[in-house]
Amino acid sequence: MQFKTTLLMAIGFAGGLGFEAEAAEPAYPSRNVVIVVPFAPGGSADILTRGLARGLAGSWPVNILVENRPGAASMIGAEHVANAEPDGYRMLHATSSYPGAVATRRKLPFDPVSAFVPVAMIARAPFILTVHPSVPVRTVKEFIAIARKRSLTYSSSGAGGSNHFATERFAMMAGIKMTHIPYKGVAPAVVGLIGGDVDAILASSPAVMTQVKAGRARAIAVSSLEPSPLIPGVPSIAQSGLPGYAYENWWGLLVPSKTPAQTVQAINAAVNKVLVSAEMRQLLDREGAMATPLSVAQLADLLHREIAAYREMAQAAGMKAE
Repeated sequence: MQFKTTLLMAIGFAGGLGFEAEAAEPAYPSRNVVIVVPFAPGGSADILTRGLARGLAGSWPVNILVENRPGAASMIGAEHVANAEPDGYRMLHATSSYPGAVATRRKLPFDPVSAFVPVAMIARAPFILTVHPSVPVRTVKEFIAIARKRSLTYSSSGAGGSNHFATERFAMMAGIKMTHIPYKGVAPAVVGLIGGDVDAILASSPAVMTQVKAGRARAIAVSSLEPSPLIPGVPSIAQSGLPGYAYENWWGLLVPSKTPAQTVQAINAAVNKVLVSAEMRQLLDREGAMATPLSVAQLADLLHREIAAYREMAQAAGMKAE
């Protein structure tokens, strides 16, 4: 009798172990991870995402896939990820274009703040005021002067994107009017510049410096308050003609809300590890951006803070919500 009871207990214990083993979730990541870039291939977000993906692939035993879903100033890709399963296997590469696009939309099919959890900051960098070589200016003062004589055109990654906001802020502070030509991503916006279809663009170093170095565009000034060590030899907009002007671009990762906290922490730790690697630092140096590893706690109010600030800028600049 005692033997039988002991045997039943042993069977029950083994069965319990089997049930727990079946119910336990495999360690993250256990299958391929997709990072959605809501812009066309070739832009700064695309370049940095692919560099990050290579680094993560060296740490994780799965493939890291980059999927471009451009359109609506990043809102098409954002909606796609907002509706994804909250398991960490589909992430959104967001930039400072995201809160800008949100600030200029009346209605969205998702809540722009509560739909996502920020999991990592990749990098920050100033924009560069860049002109087509045919535009006869080399300083901010000269740029403002010619803009007062004739209407200049500028390109952006899309209406409500960070390039749009940065340039409208510049125009408002300078007291000038420019014609906005939106594109579906910063890469085609830069192509528009070097092709002579537009006069100027305010865009990140990864997007424009290759063209500047090749002589197909001219860098006038950087958007940081002070000159940036990332772009040596180029003065700041504030110092060279428009005091007080400052604007900074950022790149980061978001996941759908309700993604498990341990998964969020795992992604954050993995990304921060890649950011201090020699390979990623070389990429960021080459692209003119600065690695910005932050904790999940430091990122907690990022979306709320940024969206509120962009809405205030939109109102001040008279940018009507669509």
